[in-house]
Amino acid sequence: MSSFYVHRSTPAKSGPPNDPPKPPARTPTPRWLHFVWLIGLLATLLLLFTPSSSSTTKSLSFTDWKTMVDADQVKTATIDQSGKVTGQLGDKSQTHYESRIPTALNDNTLAADLEKHHVTVKGTASSTSFWSVVGGLLPLFILVGVYFWISRRATRQIAGGFMGIGSSKAKVYDEERPKTRFSDVAGYEGAKREISEVVDFLKRPDRYTAAGAVAPRGVLMVGPPGTGKTLLARAVAGEADVPFFALTGSSFVEMFVGVGAARMRDLFTAARKAAPAIIFIDEVDAIGQRRGGAIVSNDEREQTLNQMLAEMDGFDPSAGVVVLAATNRPETLDPALLRPGRFDRQVEIPLPNLRERVAILAVHARDKHLSDDVDLDAVARGTPGFSGADLANLVNEAAIVAVRDGRNTITAADFSEARDRILLGRREATNALMSDEKHAVAVHESGHALVAALSEHADPVAKVTILPAGQALGVTEQLPADERHLYPESYLKDSLAVRLGGRAAELLVLGEASSGAASDLAGATDLATRMIREYGMSARLGPVGFASGSPMYLGTEEVRSRPYADETQKVIDEEVSNLLRDAEQRALELLGGHRPALDRLVADLLEHETVDGTAVQAALDGTTGPTGPAESGGRLREPQYQARAAQ
Repeated sequence: MSSFYVHRSTPAKSGPPNDPPKPPARTPTPRWLHFVWLIGLLATLLLLFTPSSSSTTKSLSFTDWKTMVDADQVKTATIDQSGKVTGQLGDKSQTHYESRIPTALNDNTLAADLEKHHVTVKGTASSTSFWSVVGGLLPLFILVGVYFWISRRATRQIAGGFMGIGSSKAKVYDEERPKTRFSDVAGYEGAKREISEVVDFLKRPDRYTAAGAVAPRGVLMVGPPGTGKTLLARAVAGEADVPFFALTGSSFVEMFVGVGAARMRDLFTAARKAAPAIIFIDEVDAIGQRRGGAIVSNDEREQTLNQMLAEMDGFDPSAGVVVLAATNRPETLDPALLRPGRFDRQVEIPLPNLRERVAILAVHARDKHLSDDVDLDAVARGTPGFSGADLANLVNEAAIVAVRDGRNTITAADFSEARDRILLGRREATNALMSDEKHAVAVHESGHALVAALSEHADPVAKVTILPAGQALGVTEQLPADERHLYPESYLKDSLAVRLGGRAAELLVLGEASSGAASDLAGATDLATRMIREYGMSARLGPVGFASGSPMYLGTEEVRSRPYADETQKVIDEEVSNLLRDAEQRALELLGGHRPALDRLVADLLEHETVDGTAVQAALDGTTGPTGPAESGGRLREPQYQARAAQ
């Protein structure tokens, strides 16, 4: 039994941990508002001092105007104190006119003439009336009011962006909370306990304060996709009796530089005002990636990260604001974000084990009609490596299969078909293969199944089929007896023999190998390489291990330079080749010693196309066993026979 140790260095905190937060600096008025003010002022001056002109206003001399009055051609007249007279003519178009009266003229004589010729005198008007001045300045007043309204609005909004572009996009759950609770999250008791402590601290802080405990400032949930990180966050929102701010990391990233940092400030400001509160940032790696790791830096993302670091390290721990984040790429996060004082806790949400898979299946199947032959324990044993999302999809696919057959009750066969649909893809017609190809596939899969049945440490065979599915022309499924966490050398060598059993059967029965073993060879080579290079299972190379890289939750590995010499690589290649040759020779010996059983299993597969594990054992015993798919299903190894061109 080997032990695993993790040494984690804790960096020293800089500065006192309980310093009060500094108030955010007042955002200056945007420059573009000054340009609006200048343009508006110029427009107002033009309106005030530009003389009004109209194409319908006629300028008359006093003599012409007096002549038109005597001829009864003037309809109205308005005379101001300076002697300017305006009004309308009496013609059909009612043309406006303007003229000027000499100052020496007797006003009484002029008034009598106007009354005699029926000219309506509207009275005298001052040269600049109060209302004319107000009307001229009204556009300026409106412009000033709009300017100050926009300025105050921009100041109130963090970052002062136009139309609120710098405001936070967080969705706040306060009154209407999600209905998800921790009871809806099956399994992961340890993770739920750690996260629920944060909720309990915000609900009852006195219990922890009395013991001198300080709430964690941040909790980071890491794990593969589909394991329920976001579901746990929804459960926290449903359980916590405090405001819950939820948003994604990508909502901080915009085309405008500085918007992400502004939204980060706005988010923490709103959370402090609503404290105690929880902030949840999903896919935090969108803004928290390691700085300086790329040749071309992203100023916008780095500014957002710097602002987040300042906010998490700056607010008072007694303020009651906790940051909850989730990611499936923790290896890309900046170390400053992961240090104690920011994200104090890292909670791993791994793929569920057997017990947790049973609980997850029970949650997703509680509103479904299950047949009596459905055993969720057996379904869970046949789905190692499935995440919570995969299991939910499995139950849904099984229900779809039942509906397709005109039933509302899900059977064990529906689960088996749904699992094959998820792992292998759509089933193809059996006539897709020619007769000789179908025989070759039966020989290939029989080789896998018999070597597995004859190997002491291999997993039991659950089902063998030669029905094409996706790229696989045939499949051999094995059901693990127990949930394995350590793999001894004997188990790995048996696994190599099983992987090469199909190729060995082809050599023994058909006299030659085919391209169908390409996937088997690739998988066996990868496993053998790990045994030699990483697990130290080579007497020639010695107990040394060269890890290929840090595993990531997305299924890839961090690329590293080769840490050994070319001579060492030559030894590794030779040892890998020896392992594979030994495994193939062992498979040939096992199948050669049980050639009648191999022929019987091939004939059984050609007749029934799909058989279960009891048929494999019956072929070894020389009897006729039951056929058909295994009721519980099994763990699918890699597609054992694929339609690929010969290399």
